[in-house]
Amino acid sequence: MRRWSVSRTDVGKKRPHNEDSFYADDKLGLYVVADGVGGHAKGEVASQEAVEQIHGWVKAESARIAEYLANPDDERLGALRRVLESAVQQACYMVYGMAEQDPEQKGMSTTISTLLLAGEVGIIGQVGDSRIYRLRGGVVQQLTEDHTLLNYKLKHGLITPEQAARAPGKNVITRAVGHKDYVEVDTIHVDAAAGDRFLLCSDGLHGYLRDGELDGIIGHEPKSAVDRLIDLANARGGRDNITVVLVLVS
Repeated sequence: MRRWSVSRTDVGKKRPHNEDSFYADDKLGLYVVADGVGGHAKGEVASQEAVEQIHGWVKAESARIAEYLANPDDERLGALRRVLESAVQQACYMVYGMAEQDPEQKGMSTTISTLLLAGEVGIIGQVGDSRIYRLRGGVVQQLTEDHTLLNYKLKHGLITPEQAARAPGKNVITRAVGHKDYVEVDTIHVDAAAGDRFLLCSDGLHGYLRDGELDGIIGHEPKSAVDRLIDLANARGGRDNITVVLVLVS
């Protein structure tokens, strides 16, 4: 299957600089969105280093992708999931190490949402609260789970959805790449079919979305869809950096 993408990042309306980073490699089938944390441009350092480390690691393991495509069984699929997990772990170790060596970068970290498309499967690696969605048959499904304090409370019944809608601290994340030298990475695999569209984005976009709103946007002409999403987030406040990667499978 063919895959191609349209990507854009925007500083938003309130932040002095952009701490988001992304990578889109259509040939390799790898897509990454990272939302840096740390302030004073250190989040930008963390997010950029993380996406470069992930891309470099997966590219170096491209033989594993070829092996899976030649014989797509469960064992080789498991190996690909481990490649993506190891890539995020490598990024975590490197970002943490950079912060340890430079006092000015102390505390920097980043979220990671990454998608590897290989034939008829998509492998996802997730840390933090950036997101990946899939559009299929006119319906959008969120594929990742937010690693936030608010979502933790919701999952464990500590607050109701109504309370969550009014709760402060929606952006408090419980996992980040580089905060420590190791992080737990969620990895899952989903099927990918011709006509699917995958959307990777930072919370600067999804924090403004209303239920069902994506369904009517990301099915449009790709560049127009990406621009509309950026414009929507800015029109509703643009309080954070906004990054969108839209991937099309045909």
